[in-house]
Amino acid sequence: MRAGISAQQVLEAARKAEAAGIDGLFAGDHVTFYGSGNDGLINLTAVAAVTERIRLLVSVYLLALRHPTPVALQCAMLDQLCLGRLTLGVGIGGEDPNEWWACGVDPKTRARRTDEALQILRSLWTQEETTFEGKYFKLNKVRLQPKPFREEGIPIHIGGRSDAALRRAARYGDAWVAIWVSPRRMQEAREKIDQWAAQEGRDPARIGLGLQLWHAVDDDRDRARERLARRMENFYQIPYERFERYAPCGRPEEIAEFLMPYLEAGCGYVNLLAVQPSQDEAVEAAVAVKDALAKLAGTQPGP
Repeated sequence: MRAGISAQQVLEAARKAEAAGIDGLFAGDHVTFYGSGNDGLINLTAVAAVTERIRLLVSVYLLALRHPTPVALQCAMLDQLCLGRLTLGVGIGGEDPNEWWACGVDPKTRARRTDEALQILRSLWTQEETTFEGKYFKLNKVRLQPKPFREEGIPIHIGGRSDAALRRAARYGDAWVAIWVSPRRMQEAREKIDQWAAQEGRDPARIGLGLQLWHAVDDDRDRARERLARRMENFYQIPYERFERYAPCGRPEEIAEFLMPYLEAGCGYVNLLAVQPSQDEAVEAAVAVKDALAKLAGTQPGP
């Protein structure tokens, strides 16, 4: 939920997204990102209460800012409330070091903390009792109830661009969710995840690929670009030109054409972050891109 958007607007958009046939909704997470916070689990708990079918994804949750035991409980309870619709995306963040210091966490430790916390989540969700001895977290015979709705626990999608993120996905994840990558990088990621997952004794076919896409839909491409650039620069505090080749603008058909090489590289789902004048228009844009992509994919020649 961004500053300037009411909770009621978010919930109404969720209802409309479900009614329109959108597959899932995702919520970001920051405690204080350049002064603005957004708790993905709280947002999705509210969304779960007004929807029945649509999948719920936190993308991505800054797990290392929190202790994993209460996070495991919060996720398990939300997964119960939404009847198994929750997916937890996890990233290490770091763009704003002050966010980490504000939570009493040295940002240099965020990767190792994340790795430890991921192991603890899996164990607490699936084991009767958890004992863990790490550098940052220590648990002794901890029991967690309730468990998640699903016996296997909650799917974890690992976010990030680096090889370290790919290794984390191969070791702990059910999917890797990319941002600011080319189709070629996605193909390379598929190959690396397959190799590293096999080394971990995991089935690479069980680890999917996703993409988080900032974009703007408009018949006037210049107007779309101006809107997208303004939002992204306000959010990330760096020039839009750094992102431009990964953040398309234009008609739904143009966004779909941009996405096709990612699907061909193995991408299984896309988080459409549409920068539109209103929440209603963002839902409409997502539906239009989804329909254009389905139509385009249906016209592609088979292998």
